[in-house]
Amino acid sequence: MIRLGTRGSALALAQARWVAERLRGEVELVPIKTSGDELRRGTPELVDKSRFVKEIEEALLAGDIDLAVHSAKDVPAELPEGLAIVGVPERADPRDALCGAASLASLADAAVVGTASLRRRAALLAMRPDLDVRDLRGNVDTRLRRLAEGDFDAIVLAQAGLDRLLRGDEGSPLDAGVFVPAAGQGCLVLEARAGRSEAAEAAAPLTDRDALAGLMAERALVSALDATCHTPIGAHATTHTEELRLVAFVGLPDGSRWIRDEQTGSAADPAALGDAVGARMRAAGARELLAEAERVAAPG
Repeated sequence: MIRLGTRGSALALAQARWVAERLRGEVELVPIKTSGDELRRGTPELVDKSRFVKEIEEALLAGDIDLAVHSAKDVPAELPEGLAIVGVPERADPRDALCGAASLASLADAAVVGTASLRRRAALLAMRPDLDVRDLRGNVDTRLRRLAEGDFDAIVLAQAGLDRLLRGDEGSPLDAGVFVPAAGQGCLVLEARAGRSEAAEAAAPLTDRDALAGLMAERALVSALDATCHTPIGAHATTHTEELRLVAFVGLPDGSRWIRDEQTGSAADPAALGDAVGARMRAAGARELLAEAERVAAPG
């Protein structure tokens, strides 16, 4: 029996069931309430995404669960000592999706667009400075309901989340080479205690080579820029035979300044590509831009 830990949201449970169906042997789902979920419900401030995995990782270390499944974009670049990534399944659609309109170009001047993401806000306003981008929080169903009620002309969500909830036809995917997704978007991460274990051995066959390489490049870039969940950064890697192409974006939340770069490297060494793009972005002023963005976004 493998005890598989997960957040208790509808999307997290859908992802966990998808993993459980592909693991060998009997699997018990163990929903865990995280401090990130509590803070999201109780306060309007920005929530550190690491809080969506903190209690689950503590359960792993305590031996209360054997394996954890996370959305990769919630997993910090540095893992707690004693834990390791043991599986990265085939990546779902990594793109952001516009709901409520066929494209950004089709939106009327000053259209109201909802998102809780600083990255999406920065990208939207970099492309369409006229838009009225407003804060939108809650789970996928809540956000789509507010769109249907007319609170927004359009909203931006992850296409992978829509697909997992069987609502994929409600979004129009945005070009990931232009509207750059969050690092790890569309990827799931399977985490376990470091060292040989039944859970780690069961998770290993689920790993997809291309998904793993892309995720490692994106995580290396985020680490190279010392980015946090409060900084607008996008990173998207794609494999082309033995090559890996990494596109990166950082910008201010008001869209007034941004930096974009892309580079190709070896798929055999994805971390090196992430480091290289990170170095180029630093030379172009990305760290300073991200620091300014974090100051602007800080509550109070």
